[in-house]
Amino acid sequence: MFRKILIANRGEIACRIIRTARRLGVATVAVYSDADAGALHVGMADEAVHIGGAAPRQSYLNGDRIIAAARSTGAEAIHPGYGFLSENPDFVTAVEKGGLVFIGPSARAIRAMGLKDAAKRLMVEAGVPVVPGYHGADQDPATLLDEAGRIGYPVLIKAVAGGGGKGMRLVERAGDFADALQSAQGEAQTAFGNPAVLIEKYVVRPRHIEVQIFGDGSRVVHLHERDCSLQRRHQKVIEEAPAPGMTPEMRDAMAAAAVRAGTAIGYSGAGTVEFIVDTAEGLRPDRFWFMEMNTRLQVEHPVTEAITGIDLVEWQLRGAAGAPLPLLQAEITCSGHAVEARLYAEDVAAGFLPATGRIAHLAFPEGVRADTGVGSGDAISPWYDPMIAKIIAHGPTRGIALSRLARALDETRVAGTVSNLGFLGRLVRHPGVARGEVDTGLIARDLDTLLAPPDDPDRDRIMAAAALLHAAALPVGPLAGFALWSPLRHRIALDQAGATIAATLSLDGPDTARIEIDGRALTAIRHPQGWSIDGHPPLPLIEADGIHVFAPGHVASFARHDPLHHREGAVTGSDLTLSPMPGLVKSVQVAAGQSVGTGDPLCTLEAMKMEHTLRALRDGVIAEVLVAPGTQIEAGAALIRLEPLS
Repeated sequence: MFRKILIANRGEIACRIIRTARRLGVATVAVYSDADAGALHVGMADEAVHIGGAAPRQSYLNGDRIIAAARSTGAEAIHPGYGFLSENPDFVTAVEKGGLVFIGPSARAIRAMGLKDAAKRLMVEAGVPVVPGYHGADQDPATLLDEAGRIGYPVLIKAVAGGGGKGMRLVERAGDFADALQSAQGEAQTAFGNPAVLIEKYVVRPRHIEVQIFGDGSRVVHLHERDCSLQRRHQKVIEEAPAPGMTPEMRDAMAAAAVRAGTAIGYSGAGTVEFIVDTAEGLRPDRFWFMEMNTRLQVEHPVTEAITGIDLVEWQLRGAAGAPLPLLQAEITCSGHAVEARLYAEDVAAGFLPATGRIAHLAFPEGVRADTGVGSGDAISPWYDPMIAKIIAHGPTRGIALSRLARALDETRVAGTVSNLGFLGRLVRHPGVARGEVDTGLIARDLDTLLAPPDDPDRDRIMAAAALLHAAALPVGPLAGFALWSPLRHRIALDQAGATIAATLSLDGPDTARIEIDGRALTAIRHPQGWSIDGHPPLPLIEADGIHVFAPGHVASFARHDPLHHREGAVTGSDLTLSPMPGLVKSVQVAAGQSVGTGDPLCTLEAMKMEHTLRALRDGVIAEVLVAPGTQIEAGAALIRLEPLS
């Protein structure tokens, strides 16, 4: 086993690798950018080395600096985590030339599977079923349009490099193909440095099922499958293992195909073979096709660890150190069911736009696994993926695992930045999810239901009342509430989301208060745990950069009202298009004097590894374009101005 390894990554995956290394007695070296100087993974590691600026190309994508850091600290091997350089064969070669061990597959295996078009040709030779499509080298737009017509719409345009939904566009008719192709190629160039794409037949009601494999260069085993069908914008939201509704015949066929894929390239280390499954006639062994192979550890690997009892990072370290596979195929078992939810800093109501901000408070309940790379007080940076944590629940049955995850999401506390926590709670409780009727289109089909928070004015009033009582700091003791002629009453106000909540409070005794808010009176009784309002149990509450009150899957945040504070007037409304996040202006689609309609594209931003198209909020005429392509902007920056309505 290694004495010391360097982790060429950040965030939750770096923290997760450190935990296993520490258990095995292996020292760890973290690397960090300017933006990550105070990050959790830096504090957890035994040593940490600064490698450059906040932009990934200045730090986490700078292989030379990472290798130099490993050599200067005496590390024997480099673990790439996932993302960044994890599937870069040139980096693997450079690591090995530097006298270090790369904890992952060979450069040859990564190259074989690194480009989706070449990988699919290789899989055909290996007898692995491949989805119909065009995987050729001719990237002329006219050729690609012709091939899409030959395949038949709807089709998927997919970047041949990378993953994570980047460089992927669904096209349902020929008239939309040219714009979708340009957008996919631009995003692929930005994310992977390679604009090449392939065209695939789009399966209308597909499921995304993948098989975890592990090899030692001569032998490959599988560790069962995962279902990753619950996606939005081609990015996974909920993953589970094993796949719901899987039959023994289907499992055997998929596992055998995945093992053939790994064997064909002499695979070593952890890898995932991803399949698209046509569910029109149920799960059938002749209705699944190879999509791609990820030659690295996956974000969703904890669900596989939960059902097998195997630490995949430990297997990676042992394998890279020269040990054979620890278990034979027959010795790898499956116990129970596991489900993982990805908790992101993102504005769900605004189309899942990634968010930034400082996390005022973050806490997870006991009884579940929570993999995170941030904590209370940390900032969500615009430079990297906005994941806050992965929350994983395991149980003897799928129903129990889902119930445990739902409860864990209810009890998770996130404050200070907007998140998808409430959305995840509604998704886990979705009737179709409960029945196992999952496919990649479920979220889009039921988006309105999943986005709608419960209409519960009582809850909102009670949360506001709890915050007001906290802010009032009402006295305790036998004289609390005493006044010479009448009960003590006073007014108090808090600010929430730009509005002021005003209330009148009166103490009727040492432990009883009356709150009048929104024209309604509420009765509060003091307990050691807090105030019980109208008979509801006391709500969890913390004060950190404001007052935050928690209900299941929801947080309400308040600021103490300052009557002397003057809010600067800002030009807002439908005349101005403001940037919802920090980012880079990739392109501008309009010019001054041009007429636009509601929903027309105005400009495209690149932020947090994705492209986001901003659209007109109303019909109108462009009065002024306030930014140019290549401009780095802050959240709230004015981008496009429409002529005012007359």
